[in-house]
Parts: sequence; C-alpha cells; structure tokens
Amino acid sequence: MRRMLCSGITAGLLLIILAGCGGQTGTGPDPGNQAGAPGSSAPAASGEQALNPNTPSGIPGEAGSNEISREDALAIALDNAGVPEDGAYNIKNERDGDSGIPIYDIEFETDYGDYDFEVAMADGRIVGADYEVDEDWLGTLGDSPVNSEEAALLVQSKVPGSHAEDVEIREESGDGRGRYEGELFFDGMKYEFEIDLRTGIIFDWNADLRS
Repeated sequence: MRRMLCSGITAGLLLIILAGCGGQTGTGPDPGNQAGAPGSSAPAASGEQALNPNTPSGIPGEAGSNEISREDALAIALDNAGVPEDGAYNIKNERDGDSGIPIYDIEFETDYGDYDFEVAMADGRIVGADYEVDEDWLGTLGDSPVNSEEAALLVQSKVPGSHAEDVEIREESGDGRGRYEGELFFDGMKYEFEIDLRTGIIFDWNADLRS
C-alpha cells in the first residue's frame, strides 16, 4: 500500500514538472527574426543605419545626387542653340565653376559657327552662352523675314520666364542686309543678340550672369 502511494506521488510530481515546462514553449529567441533582419519590426542594433539607395548623396557626380547629367546639359545647350545633335562635332563637355556655381562648360562646332555654353549642374539653367553664326552661311538660306515684334518673341523663347515686351530691340541696316540688335535683362542675366532680318535667325548671341 505504501509502495503504491509513493508511486502515485511520484507520478503526480512528474506531471506538474512537465506541465510547467510546456508553458514556456515559444518564448525563446527566434533565430529567423533577429533584430534588424529583413521583415523584422525590431529596430536595428545601435550604430547601424539602413541605407536608402534613393537618398541623394549630395556629392556632385555621385549616383543619386539631384544634379543633371552631362548628356542632359548637352541636350539643353543644343536645343537652345537650335542645333541638331548630328550637326555638332568636336564636342567638349567638362565640369567647371563660374561665380561659385558648379557648371558644365560645353563647347561644340558646326559647319556654320562655334558655340560655347555654361549650364548649371543644379537645375540645367543656362548661365552663360556665346556664339556667332557665319553670315555668309545665312546668304545661302531662303528668305523668311521677321518684323521687330516677331524678333522679340524669338529672343523671349530662348529665355524661359522672360517677356517679349522686356526685350530692347532696334533695327540696323548699315551692312546692306539688315539686322535687329538688342538686349534683354532678366533674372540676373544680360542677353545681347543680333537677328538676321531676312531669315529670322539669331546669328550672334551672348549671355552673361551678372554678379
């Protein structure tokens, strides 16, 4: 009888111990969900920082920065000059600075003139330009004359945000062919130009950032 009682007590204690161990199931560390691991909501360990590939680096030329590319800068210069991409050669496109502004210094040649542009890296704004078209080349083109109002609109179209009524323009005819000359001051820039009367082509253009 005493032996049976001892056996019963031993079995009861064993059940209690087993029940206590079973209540702790799942409370141990999960090796598949460590802190900072993908899919985990736990914060990364101290000293770690998640890297976002879309965050701008702020370093000119580094991937992810907000500056425009060399290719975009060249496209802006060609479009402003009215020169097709296949019409430009001996292209130079270098990183530089002007008045503290990081720029692309762009030069290229065509069959009818040489072009020089400065394009701001930050936003693609043209902060400098200088070119002159061969006037003999103008003589090979068909006539498409413009009046002074149309000439002012041509200038305004090359300077985004400006207004044609702000363009100072005058007609000159001393060379026998005729031209419009003038200036435009806008957004810290000074623009000077000459436009052929017979073709409506801007054959002399200069843009300078005023400090």
